[in-house]
Amino acid sequence: MTLFLLTLLNGLTLAGLYFLVASGFSLVFGLMRNINLAHGSLYLLGGYIGYSTFRATGSWELGVVVGTLSMAAAGVLLQYFIFRFMEGEELRQTLVTIALSIVAADLMLWYWGGTAYQFTTPDWIRGAVSLPFTPLRYPTYRLAILVAAVVVGIALWLFLNRTRIGMMVRAGVDDKDMLAASGVNVQLLFCVTFAIGAGLAGLAGVLGGSYLSLAPGEDMRFLLASLIVVIVGGMGSIVGAGIGAVLIGLTEQFGLAYAPAYAPVYTFLILVFVLAFRPQGIVGRPLQS
Repeated sequence: MTLFLLTLLNGLTLAGLYFLVASGFSLVFGLMRNINLAHGSLYLLGGYIGYSTFRATGSWELGVVVGTLSMAAAGVLLQYFIFRFMEGEELRQTLVTIALSIVAADLMLWYWGGTAYQFTTPDWIRGAVSLPFTPLRYPTYRLAILVAAVVVGIALWLFLNRTRIGMMVRAGVDDKDMLAASGVNVQLLFCVTFAIGAGLAGLAGVLGGSYLSLAPGEDMRFLLASLIVVIVGGMGSIVGAGIGAVLIGLTEQFGLAYAPAYAPVYTFLILVFVLAFRPQGIVGRPLQS
């Protein structure tokens, strides 16, 4: 029972981290239909910049802010200088962003080296808390990531479904020309959306560097996880990204705990079943020709 509870909590907190990365990817890929395969690079670069800020100032909170805002600015640059010239060209977007991710990985390896870095969390989220009705104590920081993921998920859902800007974003994806004809600056709107998605990747990079570590290869790991989460949950759906993140996080952790030799297989089995029986994702809209 102790192993089961610990594995369950590890799966949920890992799902929270996956959701923070995948929610930004869902905005860009699932909602705006921009294929940004450099999203994992934004995660790792945001973590590295946050870590450098943390080492220079000693403030973890400032590292979170700088890592998030720097990647939000990078997202604006990507949308304005690259993606707005390649709208609807999926193959071109794929090739260009793969090239960007390769270049970014080499530059990060050159500047930060191959050493694994990890943040020291502040006192207010350090240590462990006792879980009610159990003899277990669980790291406070991991629970904080889960809470942060829930808060971000609710905020994103409200932004997209209950605000004027969110409604304009969804309208612009469905019919950009009609929205532009109504006087809305569509490119500015898409830049804001891309900035939110990239900023979430930077936030996840700093939080992930405190949860796990920052090292070469983490960009590809979280890009792949984001792809799977968005495909399983449903493209463009924040609720779907949450469901997909929980499924993938729990599957990974229970696989590692109870059948470690086959752990990587279970995630891809879920992906195969979803693509075979519900290709639009668990809560995604039906695909239209």
